[in-house]
Amino acid sequence: MAANDSNDLDTTSVIEPPDIESVSAPKHGFLTQLYTGTGAFNIIGRRKVWFAVSGLILTIGIASIIIRGFTFGIDFIGGTQVSLPAAGAHETATVQQVEDVFTKTLGKAPQSVQTVGTGDSATVQIRSTTLSNDEVDKLRSALFDKFQPKGKDGQPSKLAISDSGVSETWGQQITHKGVIALVVFVVLAAIYVAIRYEPYMAAAASAAMFYTVVTTAGIYSLVGWEVTPATVIGLLTILGYSIYDTVVVFDKVEENTHGFEHTTRRTYAEQANLAVNQTFMRSINTGLIAMLPIVALMVIAVWMLGVGTLKDLALVQLIGIFTGHYSSIFFATPLLVSMRERTDLVKNHTRRVLNRRKSSTERGSAGGEEVSVGAVAVDAPEKPAPGAKPLRPTGKPSGKRNSRG
Repeated sequence: MAANDSNDLDTTSVIEPPDIESVSAPKHGFLTQLYTGTGAFNIIGRRKVWFAVSGLILTIGIASIIIRGFTFGIDFIGGTQVSLPAAGAHETATVQQVEDVFTKTLGKAPQSVQTVGTGDSATVQIRSTTLSNDEVDKLRSALFDKFQPKGKDGQPSKLAISDSGVSETWGQQITHKGVIALVVFVVLAAIYVAIRYEPYMAAAASAAMFYTVVTTAGIYSLVGWEVTPATVIGLLTILGYSIYDTVVVFDKVEENTHGFEHTTRRTYAEQANLAVNQTFMRSINTGLIAMLPIVALMVIAVWMLGVGTLKDLALVQLIGIFTGHYSSIFFATPLLVSMRERTDLVKNHTRRVLNRRKSSTERGSAGGEEVSVGAVAVDAPEKPAPGAKPLRPTGKPSGKRNSRG
């Protein structure tokens, strides 16, 4: 009997259900809490907030896709692209000057004109609907006469102005193949998580992957960034990264919740919240390490060398890594817990845990015992934050042995 009472008393120091605010969080710095994985960041307890934030972002993204659509590159819609060095013998070509020359020469406006790169390596790229050979020749002559672009030998040369064309049929084929590649990847990833995990985890991981895709696409639509084949390749890459990060978190959730129904120390939600805390630092480290080469790619290849294709690849990866991290921690795991809490197994287990805590709290209040939570001694009814490591009570009930029989 003494052992049972002591065991009951010990449960007063375990974490509370995720919807209860903490009154006795461990007194450690933010970085220490993050590094140790017991920082009591109540992610699962505040999942309604994260669902609201995620839903708002998703709604804005979908609305932008429907209303604004995408700005497809020349490879998808077909057309002609003309490039020339920005530094010329007469003057440096600006976007507005190039647009004026194009409109005056051909009698119509280009689709887009942008400067890529900086300094002597800067290039002005003109994209328009498909131009005939005569129109291309007239445009190249007009641009040469205006700016005198320099060739590789540093002398003005008409060969410094290059052009390329993509037929509309080819663009449609590229679009079709890009969509097929995206669908095949999503299906294969969904099959993997369905085999690797239980149905609820598979559903949550697939939903997180869908969220990453739509959010990234919504950002591109909202900002108006151009979608190129490099963008599609980068999207497939970050989807794989998103799945990887979700698998890391779910592996820890699976480890923590294995056989959870046989113990009343924590609820399923609390075990999942502890898993998120324990994988926080790993997710941050892998995210930062993955972002460093992408940032280097954007600075060196895009800003210094002016390689526009690499810019498209790096940009979508940078956005995708961020959204993938967010979805695996703040969307996938809370969604998993919400689905599992609808099952009878989790409902009954949660009821047992709460009833035991209530009984222990009532006995602790009646006896006037104190338990230590972190570095602060508090009355038995007060509890530590979700995710914090459970501590043994420091006081001994009168006439009872403080042990775990």
